[in-house]
Amino acid sequence: MKHHFEAFIDDLRQTHGRNLVSVILYGSAAAGDFVPKQSDYNILIALEKIGPEDLRKAHACIREWARMGNPVPVYFTVSELQNAGDVFPIEFHQMSIARKVLFGPDVLADLVISDKFLRLQAEFELRSKLIQLRRQYISASASVDGLKRLMGDSLSSFSALFRAVLILKGLTPPATKHEIVALTAKQLGIDGTPFEKIFDIRENRLTEKLDEVSANRLFGEYMEQIEHVIHAVDAIDKG
Repeated sequence: MKHHFEAFIDDLRQTHGRNLVSVILYGSAAAGDFVPKQSDYNILIALEKIGPEDLRKAHACIREWARMGNPVPVYFTVSELQNAGDVFPIEFHQMSIARKVLFGPDVLADLVISDKFLRLQAEFELRSKLIQLRRQYISASASVDGLKRLMGDSLSSFSALFRAVLILKGLTPPATKHEIVALTAKQLGIDGTPFEKIFDIRENRLTEKLDEVSANRLFGEYMEQIEHVIHAVDAIDKG
């Protein structure tokens, strides 16, 4: 895995010099459920300091990284990482569970994550993504392929939020998306079948042929289960 990123890390070292502290891969590629042409290589870059000049310097190597289809890395200073564990609990829980250090020390090893705002962030993110899903469906519903892409891409995002749901239920989330979604469905008593079918679509393993009617029906079932998850999170503080 490190060999795959050698050129990018060399570019980062030349760009940031001694200001570069650590480069960490997190998410599906680190967890072991990376799907070629579907999953992203999510990278965290830790610097000692970050100013406009440091970001301008990064333009060339980040542009090349993005040209290969990768998302732009997230930049943090080391001090920000030490103080942001209460602001981004979902993201930092994800990083703490599944990460690979590609360069430098593991700056996340001693990260203190506060779950004080976890329920609020989880509900906010879930509701926001559901609203976005509804909007995207309007254009995606024009074709079966569009619906398949929308469901596959969105389930990846929702599975990251389901990890937070499991933490709120007092459980230690597993690493892979499949396990997270399956355990969430079991814990909340919802129907996990739509999620399983969408994973099969995403990984080109679906045996049944989807036509316009069945694809739209699956989307409706999928959206219904997402709504059940949101209701369960909303009810946590209302006992």
